[in-house]
Amino acid sequence: MTTAPPRLLPLLDQFDFASERLLRRLTGPVMDSGDGADTKVEPLTDDEYLWEPVPGCWTVRRRVDGPGPRATVLAGAGPWGRDAASYPHPWPPPVTTLAWRLSHLTEMLSLRADHTAGSRSATRENHPVSGDAAGAIAALGTGVAAWRQALLSADDTALDTVGYCAYPYGSDAAEPFLDIVWWVNQEVLHHGAEIALLRDLYRASRRS
Repeated sequence: MTTAPPRLLPLLDQFDFASERLLRRLTGPVMDSGDGADTKVEPLTDDEYLWEPVPGCWTVRRRVDGPGPRATVLAGAGPWGRDAASYPHPWPPPVTTLAWRLSHLTEMLSLRADHTAGSRSATRENHPVSGDAAGAIAALGTGVAAWRQALLSADDTALDTVGYCAYPYGSDAAEPFLDIVWWVNQEVLHHGAEIALLRDLYRASRRS
């Protein structure tokens, strides 16, 4: 049995709580409301997955349709891609759909896991993008599990090792691994909050 370093445990617990709460917000039938009580949640539908709350959103699109407004490329692999643009990115940033945020978060978790405890060869170009809600949720669950396993592979020395994660799309090569673990947690937390807000807005838009 693998024992995580003591200073990793609080961050591991935070990651577990945030990722489980996000997955339950997407799948239901209930989620933790934050006060210990269960709140009923409807499973994410394809319509909500692709819902654009304002004109000009970035989202995931069929590759044959090309990128959306202010995007220059559809990132990822497969028949669907995620709106993206080369640096410098458009300013102000486009509003992104729930589909875009899920794809971004899943890619980050999966690729960082690979570049920490895998082949260290995964790229954005070969990472599949889901065109439906069920596929996106399944991919997120896989990414969560892969990153958690990568965390459990790290010993105390690894936490202080600069470049222990070789993820090529961030500052990982210049950061101790413990800082990257913290960063991934805040990505899950803040994108999870954005996704929760979009779910609230979608539900309210259907009532009105």
